[in-house]
Amino acid sequence: MDAKRAMLRHFLAALAYRTQKALRDAPPEFGSFRASPQSRTPRELVRHMDSVLGYARTFLVGGKYQAPSFDSFGETILHFHEVLADLARHFEAETDFGDINAEILLQGPLSDAMTHAGQLAMLRRLSGSPVPPENFIFARISPVNLGQDQPPPARPDEDWPEKP
Repeated sequence: MDAKRAMLRHFLAALAYRTQKALRDAPPEFGSFRASPQSRTPRELVRHMDSVLGYARTFLVGGKYQAPSFDSFGETILHFHEVLADLARHFEAETDFGDINAEILLQGPLSDAMTHAGQLAMLRRLSGSPVPPENFIFARISPVNLGQDQPPPARPDEDWPEKP
């Protein structure tokens, strides 16, 4: 696997880690929290992230993608991680990028998905259940772990003035 594809796989691992950090220990009602009438709920955001990654995958495998709708937030999260892992497998297998390249995938759908992981963290704060800060430089992020079971923070911030 070339260096660019390895970096894309690591980016997907960082996306899995940050998404789960934003979702870890969230109260059960968090999936349906709506900050305003026009904003997406966390469940809608994760489904959109699934859609964005599925769209990225179409450049590698062709076709079209529409994220399925599930009955529960948990199923929505699980499917997001499945699509994320499948995209990573295509990077590892060196599936042809088609008409685009690694940089375009990063600047487009992959960066879009990471933006939404940040939105999930912000929605946690707005919902009254903020995510504890940490130093991400030391996070135990691994491209072989793209699922929901992400490690706890390696270096959580000791100073957290807004801790609930």
